[in-house]
Amino acid sequence: KTLARLLDVPLAITDATSLTEAGYIGDDIESVVSKLLAAADNDTERAERGIIFIDEIDKIAKKKNTTARDVSGESVQQGLLKLLEGSEVEVPVGATSKNAMVPLVTIDTRNILFICGGAFPDLENIVKERLTRHSSIGFSAELKDKYDQDKNIVSKVTIDDLRAFGMIPEFIGRLPITVTLEGLNRDMMIRILKEPKNAILRQYQKLLALDEVDLRFDDEALGVIADKAIARKTGARALRSIIEEFMLDIMYEIPKDDNIGSVTITKAYIEGKGSPMIAMRGTPALPESPSANN
Repeated sequence: KTLARLLDVPLAITDATSLTEAGYIGDDIESVVSKLLAAADNDTERAERGIIFIDEIDKIAKKKNTTARDVSGESVQQGLLKLLEGSEVEVPVGATSKNAMVPLVTIDTRNILFICGGAFPDLENIVKERLTRHSSIGFSAELKDKYDQDKNIVSKVTIDDLRAFGMIPEFIGRLPITVTLEGLNRDMMIRILKEPKNAILRQYQKLLALDEVDLRFDDEALGVIADKAIARKTGARALRSIIEEFMLDIMYEIPKDDNIGSVTITKAYIEGKGSPMIAMRGTPALPESPSANN
């Protein structure tokens, strides 16, 4: 979105999960371009220089060892080939249903930037299998579990790994640049808690501020929250569920007492070994931790 805003070009974000081959229930492959045309206010020239982001691209991988018809897998990849390499596609103008009698517009996709993204679950196992295939015996041999703790093993991905995952070679060939994202570490988790404009800590501070209670977070407490989130392995989404757990009692109990002025969440409280530090109104609160309100 930021890229499209800076370049002043239309952007369409679409989902590959709903795409099926022509004639089946679901979205046709051309619907990807029709979304871009709608984003460009039906201006064909503007649409031909836009950006299309296709999310969940890993969901159209070839299904392995199946006898059922693969309506949303390899056939969709083959359908996307002509879009990616640049061709003239006939797209309905402003149509939502498939067979609506609406005028068609021809769009040349040669100058459209296609970005495809996906989670690619189990891709790391394919990479690991390739890297440890040649493990040998001896003092200088590579161990089988050498890459088990490597968080960024996906960064070692090659075209062969993507092919083994189920992407067809022609499809990979038309997307020449492959980029991987780094796994979140402890410091990044703490930054996500504090720094965004609507950071989750600020949301809770605002909620308690409505009851005139000052909420603070200890630096050590933030570290423990980050460690717990990493252990859950669901990315930054784990942060909310962890904070939700220990804030539940505070959100209900603190507003009941009008004398409470500030609450400081401590490391011991998050680990379940103690309680938060509560200061009454009129008493000097603990010195503010520099991280809590940054």
